[in-house]
Amino acid sequence: MSEDATNHDRPAPALRIEGLSKRFGAKVAVDGIDLEVPAGSFYGLVGPNGAGKTTTLSMATGLLRPDTGRIWVHGVDVWADPTTAKRMIGNLADGVRLFDRLTGEQLITYTAMMFGLPRAEIAPRVADLIAMMDLREAAGTIVADYSAGMTKKIALACALVHAPRLLVLDEPFESVDPVSAANIEDILRGYTASGGSVIVSSHSMDLVQRMCDHVAVIAGGRVLAAGTTDQVRGDSSLQDRFISLVGGRHTTQGPEWLRQS
Repeated sequence: MSEDATNHDRPAPALRIEGLSKRFGAKVAVDGIDLEVPAGSFYGLVGPNGAGKTTTLSMATGLLRPDTGRIWVHGVDVWADPTTAKRMIGNLADGVRLFDRLTGEQLITYTAMMFGLPRAEIAPRVADLIAMMDLREAAGTIVADYSAGMTKKIALACALVHAPRLLVLDEPFESVDPVSAANIEDILRGYTASGGSVIVSSHSMDLVQRMCDHVAVIAGGRVLAAGTTDQVRGDSSLQDRFISLVGGRHTTQGPEWLRQS
């Protein structure tokens, strides 16, 4: 099902969320979120722990059914037509188990087959991704034996293998070494420059401020601010703006017994 035809005169956003909410028992994880991610943008999603970022992304990518609200990916309703929507999404989700008894090469190959890529295209794409992620030496090692950073890189390779139109990345640089992180940044910049869209959830304000052209600040399951990065941060740094919105900073220097005399 496509988005309402009232917006036919402009390109559909990469992701559009309306009235999204999710409750777990008495806990309201997401509380009526509205969000629009422009096509071709590098969009940062920031918030404190427990803000609702991962829950929002899980619903946006079809992994978790919302209690209320609607989600479209390039005009396709994620829950009305999940097969079409998911083909356009590359998802690096937080905490999702991989088939870690496969080797890295086998895992990317299996993912490509799941997306129905033509057989002749799979091996070259797998080879490109393994080289791109600097995993040649580990390609024949089972993923269960990978370090945390290597596991993150092989999961990202799986998210990219079907050339999605939208990449949704939950903490993609966590546990990744600085050289690999720089290489991944270059890959993502090239991806957005060619028309792809990226949503990245991260605790690193420096990363988001450096890479993202749009950002949303989420806390308590609600969007506190959203827009271009320059609009959201205003005259301050993104970190200072984030703290002013979210609150909770302690100005104390700590207890007396902790100070070194």
